[in-house]
Amino acid sequence: MSDTSGALAADREFFKALTDGNGDALNRLLADDFILIDVMRGMEVAKTALVELVGSGQLKFESITPADVHERRYGPTAIVSGRTTMRMRFEQTSVTVQSRYVHIYIEDHGSWRMVSAQGTQIAEG
Repeated sequence: MSDTSGALAADREFFKALTDGNGDALNRLLADDFILIDVMRGMEVAKTALVELVGSGQLKFESITPADVHERRYGPTAIVSGRTTMRMRFEQTSVTVQSRYVHIYIEDHGSWRMVSAQGTQIAEG
């Protein structure tokens, strides 16, 4: 599905902010009460923690390649789901992870903001 505005565009901006280490962009794209369920350990991560980890470089996304991206809209809410291959480094440990994800967006005064993200690692084999 192609979209130059809306939730799909916001999703592309989110991945770009992660790979660029751009905390300011993340701060703009994420709702204040944003919650991430992390792909590695299933832990809950708040907006402030994610922005700090990424903005400081403590968590570095070296690459994110999305695939099979789909959007479903329900009024001012959009659900974006897909698959990613991510290469990331946390402190001194580098990993490559394949995952399925669900991102939930709300339309807020003409902008799409992510309120929740869930990643599930795809088992090898």
